[in-house]
Amino acid sequence: MFSKYQQKLTSLRQALTLVLAFAIASLPTWVQAESDIAAGSPGLDFAIELATEVPALRDATDPELQQQLDALLSSKSMQRAIQQKRFSAALVDITDPTDPRMASVNGDKMVYAASLPKIAILLGAFEQVERGEMQLDAKTKNALTQMIRKSSNSAATAMYYAVGPARLAEILQSDKYGLYDREYAGGLWVGKAYAKKNYWKRDPLNNISHGASAIQVARFFYLLENGKLASETASAQMKEILGNPGIHHKFVKGLANRPGSKIFRKSGSWRTYHTDAAIIERDGRRYIAVMLANDVKGGQWLTNLIVGFDNLIHRAGNKVALAN
Repeated sequence: MFSKYQQKLTSLRQALTLVLAFAIASLPTWVQAESDIAAGSPGLDFAIELATEVPALRDATDPELQQQLDALLSSKSMQRAIQQKRFSAALVDITDPTDPRMASVNGDKMVYAASLPKIAILLGAFEQVERGEMQLDAKTKNALTQMIRKSSNSAATAMYYAVGPARLAEILQSDKYGLYDREYAGGLWVGKAYAKKNYWKRDPLNNISHGASAIQVARFFYLLENGKLASETASAQMKEILGNPGIHHKFVKGLANRPGSKIFRKSGSWRTYHTDAAIIERDGRRYIAVMLANDVKGGQWLTNLIVGFDNLIHRAGNKVALAN
């Protein structure tokens, strides 16, 4: 059964196809021929591309899921951390990727995110591969895999410079992605190699070297899941690299007792900063979880809370199953 959004997309696609077909048929034959030769008949392809765009995640806030998330985070310690902007999170049910449901707290608060922004370097590398500026040879793929699964700083630094600091910032701020957006207080940013020295630029709004916000990270994973990062093939390759986590803490540790959980993630830790973000799949449900904490107990918070996040998604799935 199609969601309302999917039905609208289908109707729009059909309407655009009919309109363009009529317009092309109305042109003189010689105009059609020259147009086809010069541009490869892009009009219909463009219309179809528009009709298959994924919905904007910011428009997908779900009141029921938000209420449930707020209840989960209602303890005094968590409320204090939220009020002090020391904890932010996003939870997105993408079981139906065309009809996401999102809830968040401090979603646009950009914070220092340790190694989590290495996902931006991953995107930058695949963008450069798509442009023909880099080769995805065995050495590069291994470096990217070590950067993500083992959180290798040396691999991250090598890939950061292979992409280029300025080029990476351009990709993150581009209209195509908007993963760093001044309108929403920033987002994903890598302004320094993962080494002791060699700063390039801290982000222009918050003066952070390695930064992220919960909603922008959730958008990264949502675009990835829909094949919208670099290309559909590149998105699949990036997701593969994000799988099979090599560090078993935070989300991975918390879901250890949930057999069958597939986790595609990147985490980060530095001093009191603890972050984790993932696509998690199990028993027919799929969701994005992002948490950013600044507290000595932050790592334990993430381990405990991911179980609650998981419960919220699977509880919703049970309701749907009962309704059907």
